Amino acid sequence: MTEKELRKKAMALPQQPGVYIMKNKSKKIIYIGKAKKLKNRVSSYFGSHSNHSLKVIRMVENVDDFDYILVDTEFEALVLECSLIKQHQPKYNILLKDDKGYNYIKITKDDFPRISECKRIDDDGATYIGPYVSNFSVKQAVEETLKIFKLPRCNKRFPQDYGKSRPCLNGFMGICSAPCAGKISKEEYQKNIADAIAFLKGGSQQAVREMTAQMNELSENLQFEEAAKLRDRIKAIKNLDEKQKVVSINVPEEDTFALVNGKKKACFEVLRFEGGRLTDSEHWLIDSVEDVPAARLELIERYYSMRPRVPARIALDGEVEDEELLRQFLESQRGKKVEFIHPQKGEHFSIIKMCIQNANEHLAQNDGRLGKEYAALEELAQLLGLPKPPEYIESYDISHTFGADNVAGMIVFHNGRPMKSAYKRFSIKGFEGQNDVGSMNEVLTRRFNHYYNDGEDSTFKILPDLILLDGGEPQVNAVLPVIKQMNIDVPVFGMVKDSRHRTRAIAYNGGEIEINSHRAAFTLVSNMQEEVHRFAVSYHHKKHQKSTLSSSLLQIDGIGEAKAKALLKHFKTIGKIKECSVEDLEACPSISHKNAVDIFNFYHNS
Repeated sequence: MTEKELRKKAMALPQQPGVYIMKNKSKKIIYIGKAKKLKNRVSSYFGSHSNHSLKVIRMVENVDDFDYILVDTEFEALVLECSLIKQHQPKYNILLKDDKGYNYIKITKDDFPRISECKRIDDDGATYIGPYVSNFSVKQAVEETLKIFKLPRCNKRFPQDYGKSRPCLNGFMGICSAPCAGKISKEEYQKNIADAIAFLKGGSQQAVREMTAQMNELSENLQFEEAAKLRDRIKAIKNLDEKQKVVSINVPEEDTFALVNGKKKACFEVLRFEGGRLTDSEHWLIDSVEDVPAARLELIERYYSMRPRVPARIALDGEVEDEELLRQFLESQRGKKVEFIHPQKGEHFSIIKMCIQNANEHLAQNDGRLGKEYAALEELAQLLGLPKPPEYIESYDISHTFGADNVAGMIVFHNGRPMKSAYKRFSIKGFEGQNDVGSMNEVLTRRFNHYYNDGEDSTFKILPDLILLDGGEPQVNAVLPVIKQMNIDVPVFGMVKDSRHRTRAIAYNGGEIEINSHRAAFTLVSNMQEEVHRFAVSYHHKKHQKSTLSSSLLQIDGIGEAKAKALLKHFKTIGKIKECSVEDLEACPSISHKNAVDIFNFYHNS
């Protein structure tokens, strides 16, 4: 069907809840969505694309027909949408593909069995515990077990290497029973393995209860050496539990979600807690999203269609579209009440920040950057209310000496780092005298004239995501009309300094945004303010020095500004002009014999 025919079909839909199913020419399902009012929602795809993201435009271009299913309530539409997406996995839905594979704990079948993590079950006679969805929890469980039961991590083979060498560092530190040095018998080792397997299957709390009972029984039977070993093992388990409390919350179970939206990619991060302990961590890198609250809804809905456990409490880093509807859906999955929280302080807020930090780190690694750089940009975006972290930032500063030799510097930070190849210098041409506001107006006008008129290889053709001006509200107000008049859609803010010339706040819309308490963003903005100031001042010093030196030429009869510029262009410096003979001076264009004689006499008589 043509888009016109599709719109006509959409306009005939009823105004009631339902699910719509978009198909391509091959009748393959490419997108599934829900709607409170089918007619309004589906018809919005066909017609003007001015409000559509690029992803939606590409999807609509591939739509040849659509089906729909009517339901009684929006909640039924959500449940049906989730079921159909899980069944068909359409191309254009936001999907968290469950392609991470399953994980197992492997116990080899040897005289001295080894415990390790693995991704598959082999036909090798080994014992496998699993499957587990989370690689994080398997790694953590194996590492804890090896520490508690002092099992070897090395590549030595037993019994071949039993008792044949000195113990390694782990053996000296007491975190390995050192079978390589013969410090443990085969029977005792196998008993430790059996206890380790019971620990893996039953968990730390059950293991502590059983070991405590055994320890008490051994003590009553005067088997103090064996009881002491169990005492040390219980202590090791409790020490690990104490370390876990560094990342813990005082609730039985909770999932924490963060969605960090970059310019090209976004990261969806999940931290899962059970019994107050962090038990799982997962993340997905997806294409950048246009509507973050709507994306959170789809991502969380999709996540719990892949993971069976829905917790009693879910902590979120931002707004979710149709939050009440999502809560009803998850309660139907769980069979019990589900609570959404949006922490602003306390331990839950600390966990949210950690979740965001991990998402930033994964995005940064994907872009080949440092996590702290991405975190600074993310924090700055949140502080300024930007939809995404600003990848390309331009900053401007004016420099002069009491209104003389007016110049401006423009620096660029790309992905949180200086991009010196894009730095630009401007000599103010529109007026003389001290006028920082007028200078900033002129500079931004010239900058965006370059944007419209330069060739494609010019860095002026890159439209910034953010402009930061050195100054407060007057500078911002001077630039905003230029931006609007030239049809440029870029947010502009001022960088306000304190009495000690340090960054204090960001100016916008008649007010100031305090920045000192936002450490990452504060450091980034401070660095930019110092860099643009340095760049502008260094250019001003060069120009001022040149104008000071060239002023001596203007004292010579017959030498005006044009001839002074010609001499400096030809000889580069006043020093070289002083060393020239009359004949050398005459070689400069526009300099006559009389000029050359007057110049020579002026400097040599002086």
